[in-house]
Formats: sequence, C-alpha cells, structure tokens
Amino acid sequence: MKYPLLVLAVLGIIASSLALREHYREYGAAPCDINAHWDCGVVNHSPYATLAGIPVAVLGIAGYILMAGLAFFRSYRLLLLPTFAGLAFSLYLAHIEKDVLGVWCIYCVISLGLISLMSLLNLGAVVSQFVQRTQT
Repeated sequence: MKYPLLVLAVLGIIASSLALREHYREYGAAPCDINAHWDCGVVNHSPYATLAGIPVAVLGIAGYILMAGLAFFRSYRLLLLPTFAGLAFSLYLAHIEKDVLGVWCIYCVISLGLISLMSLLNLGAVVSQFVQRTQT
C-alpha cells in the first residue's frame, strides 16, 4: 500500500501546486478557465481561497507532504488523521464551490478525488493490518 499512497500524495502535491499558481496569477486568463461553471481563477481568487491568511493550496501541499512521509514509513494508523481531515476539508471546499461560488476548480476536484482514494486505501490498509493481527 506504500507506493500507491505515495503516488497519490505526489499527484496531490502537483494539483495543489497548480492551484497555488492560480492563486498568485495576476494577469491573463487561467488555463483552467473552461466555462462559466469551471474556472480555477475565480475559485482561487475568492475569499475562501485563504485560511488565516494562508492560501488553501499551501495547506494542501503541506498536507500531502505529511501524508507522503507517513505513507513512506508505513504509519498507516497515524495517516488516518490527516487523510480524513483532508477529506473533510476538501468536502467542505467542494460545498463552497457548489453552493456559494457556483464555480468549480478542476485542480480542487482532482485533489478531492485523490484524497478520497487515499482515505479509502489507507482505511483498507489499517483494517487489513487489524484483521491480520487478530488472526495470528
């Protein structure tokens, strides 16, 4: 399970980095400006794009780096906390995009998919470890 989680974490770092690039873009149309419902520029320049003055994308990068480290050392039980916290926060941000802004960010949706997969895979790894211990 180590390598799939590492790959997902690296992909999360990439998606969050692209969102951070949009956060600081000051000129030109965002490359992810697809239509009125899909525009990363609108999302990443909204008041919801920061938390305590820190861009949400920076928090995503830091979170994915933490998750990659925990996955690397196979600390799956410890990894449960950041993966499910990240999933909860991503779902909250998806709610903001859908119900408040009315615009989706493709990078954020990709990140939501990645953290969802990481949460499921990590939960499976923890349950598997627990079952193996109880059988021996």
